[in-house]
Amino acid sequence: MDQEAGPALRDWLPRTAALLVGTLALATAFIAAYVGALHQPTPRDVPVGVVLGDQRGQAVMAAVRARTDKIKPIEYDNPDAAEDGLTAREVYGVLTSGPDNGLRLTTASAASPAAAELVTQILTQAAQQAGLPIQVSDAVPVERTDRRGLVPFYLAVGYVLGGYLASTALGLQTGTAPVNLRRAGLRIATLAVYSVVLGIVGAAIVGPVLDVWHHDVPAVAAVGALAVLSAALVASAIQAWLGLLGTGIVILLLVVLGNPGSGGIYAPEFLPDWLRGMHRWNVTGLATDLIKSAVYFDRRSVGWSLSGLAVWTVLGALGLVTGTIFHAHRRAVRAGQAATVRPEPPAEALPDT
Repeated sequence: MDQEAGPALRDWLPRTAALLVGTLALATAFIAAYVGALHQPTPRDVPVGVVLGDQRGQAVMAAVRARTDKIKPIEYDNPDAAEDGLTAREVYGVLTSGPDNGLRLTTASAASPAAAELVTQILTQAAQQAGLPIQVSDAVPVERTDRRGLVPFYLAVGYVLGGYLASTALGLQTGTAPVNLRRAGLRIATLAVYSVVLGIVGAAIVGPVLDVWHHDVPAVAAVGALAVLSAALVASAIQAWLGLLGTGIVILLLVVLGNPGSGGIYAPEFLPDWLRGMHRWNVTGLATDLIKSAVYFDRRSVGWSLSGLAVWTVLGALGLVTGTIFHAHRRAVRAGQAATVRPEPPAEALPDT
């Protein structure tokens, strides 16, 4: 019994140690990413629209920009273009000349309550210093049931989590790489059905069940289905190529970096430089932005967030298919090699004549 235990222990120990080291690395990265990104948000270059030729608005913006880099002016040709920029989520506020020789600040707190609050605070103080009255209005307010504007982020996290967990569960049950293209197609179809179901469930929870949003439930369900499928197929592709190691990479990309870099907790302009643009390409950030667009903003704000998720979905499906073909080819080559080296059975002895 002891003789059998020795080889078993030598086989078990390296694999277990490798798994624990990988888990330790992921946990360390998780702590570093979350604490590093979120412990001290420092806003910089928060975009605010101003109209060319609007002397009061431009003068106040120039004075603010000379004192701080927290706000960055974005110039528009006319007031209509500036308003379009606000509803397309290009800026968090628009500063224009107002009545009584004053100013008018229009914000969109639904894009980010923290960013809208910062813009209001800085520009109100600047107007007071310039001796100008200022009127502040919120053109796209966040729901009263979600004052901090975090529900889109939490919903996106749930969708992404459900996607890669479904992929991992199927991989554990049937193998990380499907045995053939037919099985790969079946896995994609299964994940697609699962995504639609989870998209509907998530939209129902934030809508009729918890009563967070009273509108656009079908749009949220559609966004959710796309987000789930995108995360599931990306996870499936990585796992098909890399096996168990791929699961760790999926967690690193979708959770460890994806969540703090999504811009869901703090607006991207509040994050460190190394995370600032991540929301434009990671699945969680794209899903968060698309949910906000579906609930609060118009079609012009959809833009890249919809296209980005679609791109990830297609790339994930291609990665799963190519991974399946690659591993099927390797299995065929190994089977052929084993057949060629298999010794020929001995010929039957001929009878004596």
